Amino acid sequence: MLAIRLQRLGRKAMPIYRLAVQESRRHPSSGRVVAYVGNYNPHTKDVKLDAEKIGFYLKNGAQPTPRIVRLLLDAKIDVPAWVKKPTTHTGVTRNPDKLRKHRPATEAETAPAEA
Repeated sequence: MLAIRLQRLGRKAMPIYRLAVQESRRHPSSGRVVAYVGNYNPHTKDVKLDAEKIGFYLKNGAQPTPRIVRLLLDAKIDVPAWVKKPTTHTGVTRNPDKLRKHRPATEAETAPAEA
């Protein structure tokens, strides 16, 4: 099975990514690359995609990673219905009553510091 994933390039602390189509069961650094279908620069948010090639591989069952899906949707490229859409973070705290600001004050916190 094929996967569309990011392949890191560039120097230390300045990454640039290629969008690579490769076998999903192999490690990203050692898997055979079938095709390069674009690139992404996270510093300038510059995205260059080959929509025709991406559409071809998606029709043939290539699985995109969540970051790739987000890039495709931002670039207005149609993705098949079977592709999972990335979830947006709602910012909801699971247990707000466990936060430090909601705990009852202890004696040590309320007593003034004696010097």
